[in-house]
Amino acid sequence: MEKISPNQNPPSVYKIEDSSKGQMKISTFLIIVAVSVVFGVLVGFIPTLGKKSEKSTSASKSTGKAVGIVDKKTFKDSAEGVLKEGGIDGEGNFHIVRAGGDSQNVYLTSTTVDLSEYINKKVRVWGQTFTGEKAGWLMDVGLVETLK
Repeated sequence: MEKISPNQNPPSVYKIEDSSKGQMKISTFLIIVAVSVVFGVLVGFIPTLGKKSEKSTSASKSTGKAVGIVDKKTFKDSAEGVLKEGGIDGEGNFHIVRAGGDSQNVYLTSTTVDLSEYINKKVRVWGQTFTGEKAGWLMDVGLVETLK
């Protein structure tokens, strides 16, 4: 900036000095942003390599075909027997007949699997147990496996 003597009128336009020291060019900034985005995507993707998804729409087991959601954390309970239609006093739409009589039946409902396809077949089901008023064991089924 120019110095002005006390007797002089200040100029109406000041000369601005180029002070590009320490300033980043736009192209350098865009390159840094692009590299950061690519690095962030890679850091998020690398941990998923080699891991199998816990959830699947179908899975094969050595004893037969399994259909549903493979999620052992949510569907940790299992039962095995012959699938029959009908619940008990409005609880469940199906039930599994097991050895030991009616008191050992498992009453089932499912929003994940169409259980009607397995009526009169020997199956193993995985699901989440709920408290029933009439049913001794009420389960929401997430995975069904047909047994041979």
